Amino acid sequence: MAKATYSLLERAKGRLLTELRHDIRDERVLAAMASVPRAKFVSDDLRAFAYENRPLPIGHGQTISQPLIVAMMTEALELKGDEKVLELGTGSGYQAAILAELTARVVTVERIAPLAERAAAVLAELGYDNVQVHLTGDTLGWPEEAPYEGILVTAAAPDVAPGLVEQLAPEGRLVIPVGAHDVQELLLVTNSPDGLTTKRLGPCRFVPLVGAGGWSSAELGFPEL
Repeated sequence: MAKATYSLLERAKGRLLTELRHDIRDERVLAAMASVPRAKFVSDDLRAFAYENRPLPIGHGQTISQPLIVAMMTEALELKGDEKVLELGTGSGYQAAILAELTARVVTVERIAPLAERAAAVLAELGYDNVQVHLTGDTLGWPEEAPYEGILVTAAAPDVAPGLVEQLAPEGRLVIPVGAHDVQELLLVTNSPDGLTTKRLGPCRFVPLVGAGGWSSAELGFPEL
């Protein structure tokens, strides 16, 4: 990367971090956002926009999420550093990298093979050896490694699926966008001793979750993979 381009990206990152501080209080999350190079997770033609506070397309009808949403979802998990976290929807791999900075182990699943392959390659290049990327089909999450202290879903679901809650450890926290195809509300679900508790974190907009726990490809008009 040319020195001038690098300098521009660093200044853009600084502005983004200043903006995030208005809403994010967890210093560990802010440090992770500063450490992970978002520019590595977008295509070359979009690299100049990598540190703008907005989602960007990554192909296959998917996006890399807005940095503020990434930070909000991560902060809601209240990670201490020794947890195992499940992510549904690897996408670019950026959210997995943020989680990897903050916890012991990340298991992330993706249904679109080219995205899973590229994310795994970028994560490996950056040295994130505590992330496992799995290509998934009709299975919801990755039950064979459950339970998880944290679960983060980066695609919108019509409801909180019981099959996902079953993979949550006692006192575990699940962050998931729930609603219609086009607009949702971000929910924090905690597996407390007295049962599930739900906190609303605010409106959001994600691509839909396809398959178990979400919508079928036919319902969304998508071609079957």
